[in-house]
Amino acid sequence: MIRLPNGSATNKPVVKGCKLCEEGAKMVLFVTGICNAGCFYCPLSTSKMNRDVVFADEMPVHSDEDIILEAKLIDAKGTGITGGDPMERVDRVIHHITLLKDNFGSEHHIHLYTASGSKEKIEALADAGLDEIRFHPPPQLWAKMNGSIYEKRIDWAINSGMDVGIEVPVLPDRRDELISLVKFADEKGVFVNLNELEFSETNYRELNARGYVPKSDVSSAVKGSEELAYEIVSMPWDTVVHYCSSSFKDGVQMRRRLMRRAKNIKKEYEEITDDATLILGVIEGNDLEEIYRYIKEKYGVPDELISINKERGRIEISPYVLEEIAQELPWPAYEVEEYPTWDRLQVERLRLN
Repeated sequence: MIRLPNGSATNKPVVKGCKLCEEGAKMVLFVTGICNAGCFYCPLSTSKMNRDVVFADEMPVHSDEDIILEAKLIDAKGTGITGGDPMERVDRVIHHITLLKDNFGSEHHIHLYTASGSKEKIEALADAGLDEIRFHPPPQLWAKMNGSIYEKRIDWAINSGMDVGIEVPVLPDRRDELISLVKFADEKGVFVNLNELEFSETNYRELNARGYVPKSDVSSAVKGSEELAYEIVSMPWDTVVHYCSSSFKDGVQMRRRLMRRAKNIKKEYEEITDDATLILGVIEGNDLEEIYRYIKEKYGVPDELISINKERGRIEISPYVLEEIAQELPWPAYEVEEYPTWDRLQVERLRLN
């Protein structure tokens, strides 16, 4: 077993889709929240579950330009298409695959997650340029894959020329079924990606009802999921069996993606932290133009160290400059830490006066 950062592990070098995710170089393209699988462990948020919405990473998508912009802002080498179930909007997915390949070239690697798919849909995705497909069979079929519709789907995908895999969460009470699933994948020659089972705002009642508990007071991951994953990865498989921990997703994949974005959107007055967040000074008030003129005239702050952000209703300024002048200002002044995402999610806000 090969140990990877933050508790992840694999038995062999990971497939390209996982490798690019590890680099933070894959954009997450959420194409719809519609899905008919009904998985009890689905972690999808209430803002996306069963809603026909599109997001490029954290950015709501209203046009093709939004997708291209987000891909450029993270210097994306590839895209992971997810949902819901993208097969529910296959024409939309084909349009997005074509869009990305046309703009970034055939080397822009695209993988997709699905719990369904007809022969026609799978072949249409392959024809559009999809590089890799990952199937998500339900737990009740894990020990019954031979002869199932999922075996047919996997065969259709293999015959279409795509890289093919199975991706499922590690349910700690389904050890025998999960081993049977990996054995099936091994015989088929398709890779397996095992995800640590996690509690979320939408699945915690179902997980609690089945007796799952968190592995610690500071983790949303389920106790026993990681241990079973290690056991399975360590078995003598010929195919790639990769375990992705919840902390790897947050602490490595996402942080690296955010760092790529931070470097591209950072303003002169913003500072990037090791956690891929941005530190800046913020002044709030009713008349932003007046505040801006006052600070420029009184303190001679250079243009590149201060600006008006009308969209967010605030003055943005170098945190170092603001620390020096905050006590003299009649307006609320803060040092703010934010993620470099489209929504600029705030991490911390410290009042300076």
